[in-house]
Amino acid sequence: MRLQSAVMVGVFLLLIGVAAAGCAPAPSIIYQGTTSAAGSGGIIVSQQSLGLWVDGEGKTTGVPDVVELQMGVQSEANTVAQAQKAAADAMDNIMQVLKSGGIADKDISTSQFSIQQLTRWDDKTNTNIVTGYQVSNMVTAKIRDITKSGAIIDAAAEAGGDLIRVNGITFMVDDPTPLLKIARDKAIQDAMDKAKQMAQASGVKLGKLLYVSESTPYLPSTQINYMKATVPEAASAAPTSISPGELEFQANVQLVYEID
Repeated sequence: MRLQSAVMVGVFLLLIGVAAAGCAPAPSIIYQGTTSAAGSGGIIVSQQSLGLWVDGEGKTTGVPDVVELQMGVQSEANTVAQAQKAAADAMDNIMQVLKSGGIADKDISTSQFSIQQLTRWDDKTNTNIVTGYQVSNMVTAKIRDITKSGAIIDAAAEAGGDLIRVNGITFMVDDPTPLLKIARDKAIQDAMDKAKQMAQASGVKLGKLLYVSESTPYLPSTQINYMKATVPEAASAAPTSISPGELEFQANVQLVYEID
């Protein structure tokens, strides 16, 4: 009986092994995005390891043609109504300056408006005591004639008086498309030159171009803080000097070639 039991256990284990072998899937071979079954061993070939991959960079410069001005007013008073009226009067004066300077309505937009309660801590009562209210009204204005920007900024600062707040000015190019095209052409040429050099140095022959990719282009802008200096009234006729300088535009591409 013991011999018969041992034989039966052996046969059972043998059947389990055969069944497991029959159910196991065949290893896969992945090559250039295709999958095929293989009876002996699996090979995985990454497509990124095939061909010659190169990056290219191109740059060009352009002179800004737009000044974006971030400015507004901030008032404080004992009541909300008083703070709002002071802010509204000052902002109306600023808006008149902006429009008389040739800035179109479509180029002026409100960027921030807030009414905040001002408080101070009272140690005796351990509570916040309301001391007044603060109203802020900020706009973003695009000045498309840079030669007028200094005079407009100074006139707006004068119109706003003590309530004026200038967060800064930003230089930019309104339509960067032509400059990006130049940078992109340079980037592609840079990548092609690198591919030829690498192929020659490594002793391989370039095949057809398989893949072209461009990363998000860089759109530059230069932001500077503005602080109106206090000057004597006799010298106030001289406007603030604004120098836009140049902006650098950059494009990056990636090319993939077949190699022989």
